[in-house]
Amino acid sequence: MSRTIIVSNRLPTKVIRTEDDLTFQPSEGGLATGLGSVYRTGGNLWIGWPGLFVGDAVEEAYIDTALAADHMAPVFLTEGEIRDFYEGFSNSTLWPTFHYFSEFATYEQAHWDAYVAVNEKFCAAVLEHAGPDDTIWVHDYQLLLLPELLRRARPEATIGFFLHIPFPSQELIRVLPWRAELLRGMLGADLIGFHTYGYMRHFLSAVTHVLGLPAQNGQIETPTRSVRVDAFPMGIDYERFAQAATAEATLAHVAEYREALRDTRVILSIDRLDYTKGIAQRLRAFNLLLERYPEWRGQVSLIMLVVPSRDQVAQYAALKEEIDELVGRINAQYRTMSWNPILYFYRSLPLEELAALYHLAEVALVTPMRDGMNLVAKEYVASRTDQRGVLILSERAGAARELSDALLVNPTDLHQLTETMHDALVMPEAEQLARISAMQELVRRYNVFAWTRLFMNQLTYTKMKQQTLAPEMLTEPATAKLAEAFRAAEGTRLLLLDYDGTLMPFFADPKQAKPDQELRLLLRALTELPRTQVVIISGRDRNTLQEWLGHLPLGFVAEHGVWLRDTEGDWELMQPLRSDWKRELRPVLELYVARTAGSFIEEKDYSLVWHYRRADADLGEVRARELLSHLAFMTANTDLQVMEGHKVLEIKNAGINKGAGAARWLARTEPGFVLTLGDDRTDEDTFRAMPPEAYTVRVGLARSLARYNLATVAEVRQLLRHLLV
Repeated sequence: MSRTIIVSNRLPTKVIRTEDDLTFQPSEGGLATGLGSVYRTGGNLWIGWPGLFVGDAVEEAYIDTALAADHMAPVFLTEGEIRDFYEGFSNSTLWPTFHYFSEFATYEQAHWDAYVAVNEKFCAAVLEHAGPDDTIWVHDYQLLLLPELLRRARPEATIGFFLHIPFPSQELIRVLPWRAELLRGMLGADLIGFHTYGYMRHFLSAVTHVLGLPAQNGQIETPTRSVRVDAFPMGIDYERFAQAATAEATLAHVAEYREALRDTRVILSIDRLDYTKGIAQRLRAFNLLLERYPEWRGQVSLIMLVVPSRDQVAQYAALKEEIDELVGRINAQYRTMSWNPILYFYRSLPLEELAALYHLAEVALVTPMRDGMNLVAKEYVASRTDQRGVLILSERAGAARELSDALLVNPTDLHQLTETMHDALVMPEAEQLARISAMQELVRRYNVFAWTRLFMNQLTYTKMKQQTLAPEMLTEPATAKLAEAFRAAEGTRLLLLDYDGTLMPFFADPKQAKPDQELRLLLRALTELPRTQVVIISGRDRNTLQEWLGHLPLGFVAEHGVWLRDTEGDWELMQPLRSDWKRELRPVLELYVARTAGSFIEEKDYSLVWHYRRADADLGEVRARELLSHLAFMTANTDLQVMEGHKVLEIKNAGINKGAGAARWLARTEPGFVLTLGDDRTDEDTFRAMPPEAYTVRVGLARSLARYNLATVAEVRQLLRHLLV
């Protein structure tokens, strides 16, 4: 039976050391709630750090045994790893960068080394427990490298990854010295999930700009696999909070708090101590509310609950000091004998007391500067069983993409925040009812269990589709069979080889793709084999091919079939063609060169090519779509066609293609063996022209008319070397 292995930095249970013993307590957070129904089912397992340093083998064995009984397996970290991996790279490099606070980020090589080492430690733990058919679901920013590490060890494994914090724009990701390694680490997964479409879009852009991989419709084509990227907004356990709001213990706390508050109205703020939460800005806005609207003095209080977090770190300690000073100053200015403007608590609360605060609050102030989702907003909505109350929500929280009936604000705009608090306090009950009801319906339907099911179902579907549509790779046995057919063939043995992307990798400047020494020697050796004809079929112009490879006894098809050259060195036109159309269309291409920095025009004898490989990836794709539409209109009802290649658009005479050139060579040689290699859609014409018994191979993982696929140029050269043995 296949199982599900959940992997996160922390386990859903944390181990706490007391004076006498080790105790086990549930971890905070909605993830443990949502995945509880998964990891406790059957033989499923949750792998993670138990939350403290354990230096004793006896204690490790005790914790291991205790957690195993509840479907958990611990990964023990040293004090140095906790300092450099967790407090260092995870929370001093990734956390501020991903939340747009790059000024707080540090870039320490020792922290990165620890991050790599701990991800490798997690990989070893997963491989120890996971079988080859198990599904592995990796979570969050502490383990960005883990999917790729697992993929290397288990190429066929089903791996999902979910990021619970924002993914920033590609300009911020590029600040990280280890950006490429982090992106490749995430791409080890089959399915990558984010809270919002915006984070997903940023990731796709980063992959395109940093790694140069094509990404379209949420699909990334890596050299070995296709990776799916999608948005899955995380929910909460709606019923848990709805029931807690009316529980007897909660109502007792409500009565106690109401007696202390008397008739004072309540605005509620609940957050972990963190500079991303906008706590100080909230306090300044509340101060401005009391200054601008004196009628609220004595009538409304801000209950601020700040959960302690990393207050030994400099930025957090400074934030704690700033909050303390703001609270003290505002209370000192406005406090009366019977009223406190701000009731400030620096601690965490159990669910019943938390639910009581949600019950009391007429307004919830959830205004982080940046947040992946923010489940407090959803918890407040679920707790409002009386269907009254107003949610003020930062537009920079992931939850804002769903909870559009909240009052959305820019958390840095103190004027807007102040006015929105006033509007919330005077909002009619009918409007409160309409807004809360709509949000409750959404939060109820898309709860944490629906989120879990949706992701797991999509992961299963993605893997199934990946396997169904996977190209047939040219394996070692298939290569041996091909080589044997080559050696046993009677008559001419014909090799039809594309150049760019097949024999040579792509370069930003096409002129840099000159054949290297290895390729020249390989091609010469192939031409010296008896009864073997080697033909280069390329979109390049004949002069370039002549300069680079003309000294070898090769056949050529240049400009996608415009020119042919036999081994004697004589070039001939496939058919009479005209090129007077260039005068009319070249100005169009020049316009797009002017509008697209990095693009340029290549002119061949009978075609024009617009290259945009060196242009900004996003701009290049936009301009390519515009130019394609423009040229399609201009070439309609003519004998011209516009052809798309790898980062190029080419205008040429219709009916001229690589397939026609390949057919000419087939007719000339009447071969007993044919091998055709190509890498893009222009080579599909060649594959289409081949006889059924021909060996056809496409480089890359795209679906093709070819019988087989190879992943890289290096594998192409290795295949050709097999023919020399």
